[in-house]
Amino acid sequence: MSTIFLVDMDAFFVSVEELYDPSLKGKPVVVGGELEWREGRWVAPRGVAAAASYAARRYGIHSAMPLAQALRLCPQAVFLPGHHDRYREHSEKIQEIFGSFTPRFEMVSVDEGYLDMTGTERLWGQPLKAAALLHERVRCQTGLPCSIGVAGSRLVAKVACELAKPNGVLAVVPGQEARLLAPLPVRRIPGIGKTTEKRLRQLGVKTVADLAAIGGGMLEEVFGASGAAMFRKTAGEDAGGWYDTAVGEAEDAKSISHETTFDIDTADGQKLQATLSELSQMVAHRLREQNFFARTVTLKLRYSDFRTITRAQTLPAPTDLDGDLFRTAMALFTAHWNGSAVRLVGVRASGLERRPGQMDLLDGERRQKWHKALEAADRVRGRFGFDAVQLAGGMAGSRKPKSTTGEE
Repeated sequence: MSTIFLVDMDAFFVSVEELYDPSLKGKPVVVGGELEWREGRWVAPRGVAAAASYAARRYGIHSAMPLAQALRLCPQAVFLPGHHDRYREHSEKIQEIFGSFTPRFEMVSVDEGYLDMTGTERLWGQPLKAAALLHERVRCQTGLPCSIGVAGSRLVAKVACELAKPNGVLAVVPGQEARLLAPLPVRRIPGIGKTTEKRLRQLGVKTVADLAAIGGGMLEEVFGASGAAMFRKTAGEDAGGWYDTAVGEAEDAKSISHETTFDIDTADGQKLQATLSELSQMVAHRLREQNFFARTVTLKLRYSDFRTITRAQTLPAPTDLDGDLFRTAMALFTAHWNGSAVRLVGVRASGLERRPGQMDLLDGERRQKWHKALEAADRVRGRFGFDAVQLAGGMAGSRKPKSTTGEE
């Protein structure tokens, strides 16, 4: 029988901000952008909330909500731009703690990870005791709250963790998985979204118990393979897609991207060029950090009327250099920008492959020098933040606080 922990940091971005400013504790806080005073009133920037404190959630605010809507729901909320370097630093501390408990762990986001604790009883004790120890170690070493779900599968550990929030631990006794899940709404089952929920309601399904009662045969007939997986999930089994792999065996990232939404739509070519330079540097930094080369660069443009275009170009050779990404992004921009005001611009690197341990000797002396220089810049950024080093082309960019990142 497996023993799986899911550890999810509670309101992670907000909790990190509270470490640096304890006066925020207990207040409705929204991370995603600062308010601006315009024409006698506070105005929220474009973009969405990256995180909301529990106090803010009581007003109906949640992550991915437009900041303007969050401001309407709670005008007294504190709006912060976010500090991604801080979040990454604390995420790395959390990962170190996970690794001290078991080498078999997998981060599914910056603030959430699965640990396979199977066979660790002699080292850490029974699962609930081990979870309590882990919970306390995270609190003591980071000062951050977390919730932990313990079960025999990732799916049930995920549900248990959600039920344990905030700042709790919930262990599901083996054999009680179906009983725990039965009264819950079907949306509590990972993998069931709004569209599937709507179709299930048409079949009279509201709870997990209703879903189990339909039977695997009918679910497979209606939904195909995903229906069969849904039925297995009602019993607490890991089934379908990512759940078919073991902890730590997830596929590498498929792409790395950064994009910026401007406060005010702009047709300023120099500003757009500078922003593309900065975004390219951010993507390249992430490529080197994760030991990837990219074969394809994609430009994303969204105009004032929300019309969005994406244009991609495959590189002659895979790269992780800032200049290669920027030149390609600029070539795409020059070829496809129609001169209209731009609302959002983004750069994505895809076709990722693992960087070889040793650079190709035929790569050229100039490129090797660039690699050494950029790796030195990365070390400085790792210590002092990304903005500590910028290539000249990105100095006039306008990334903060509207930048969003993506990794698939």
